[in-house]
Amino acid sequence: METNNFSIEFYPPKTAEGADKLRVARAKLATLNPKYFSVTFGAGGSTQQGTLDTVLEILAEGHAAAPHLSCVGGSREAIRGILTQFKSHGIKRLVALRGDLPSGYGGGSELRYASDLVEFIRAETGDWFHIEVAAYPEMHPQARSPQDDLQNFARKVQAGANAAITQYFYNADAYFQFVDQANKLGVDVPIVAGIMPITNYTQLMRFSDMCGAEIPRWVRLKLASFGDDTASIKAFGLDVVSELCQQLMEGGAPGLHFYSMNQAGPTTELWKRLTNS
Repeated sequence: METNNFSIEFYPPKTAEGADKLRVARAKLATLNPKYFSVTFGAGGSTQQGTLDTVLEILAEGHAAAPHLSCVGGSREAIRGILTQFKSHGIKRLVALRGDLPSGYGGGSELRYASDLVEFIRAETGDWFHIEVAAYPEMHPQARSPQDDLQNFARKVQAGANAAITQYFYNADAYFQFVDQANKLGVDVPIVAGIMPITNYTQLMRFSDMCGAEIPRWVRLKLASFGDDTASIKAFGLDVVSELCQQLMEGGAPGLHFYSMNQAGPTTELWKRLTNS
């Protein structure tokens, strides 16, 4: 696997201790030479400053970085200000998302969908940014149907997205079918596969319930059978996810995007397995 085909995602740390741990993890992951690091932000932009601070640290260390930008709860004026700030720091890549609704959120947004956000970014900044958007091989949990979800994805690309990153999944067929259907709609941008290492069964179940990612029944049953045996969970998870990555790369996926959860170990182990290093 070529190093320029993969990227790694972090979330902004909330404490000084978390920031220190992330710096250590990032230094280890940087030795793998990823194409770029991306940095998320929370519901309603709740960690927006933390996102920018983390991105600026990554840039200062000499690595490419892409902040996430969400339109939920943000006015055009506020988003315009963020884009201006990004440009002033020389940020050239970003991940444009609708974003998760904050708890108890009842208000409207001037830009309701990610396609609106992408269109707005292009109108404001032209081709300055390389824009990634989200894709959902197993359907966005709030979509009305797979067909609707696919149309929504196509609209984001038509609005000016350069590439997409998928939600994580463990069924390669779901990814390949999604790409095939997107291609039939005229979508021709790279659709990079999102990869979630398996290290904690309870955490994985919780995340997957929230985001609509399906854990295959045989994987769930095997993980549950290990109980509190974390070593067995990690070893089995490494086997499952590395096999998935191999299938994806051999099947023509243009790249892999690792959800690191701010840890170096799981992504590094996968990388070693995939590159036989």
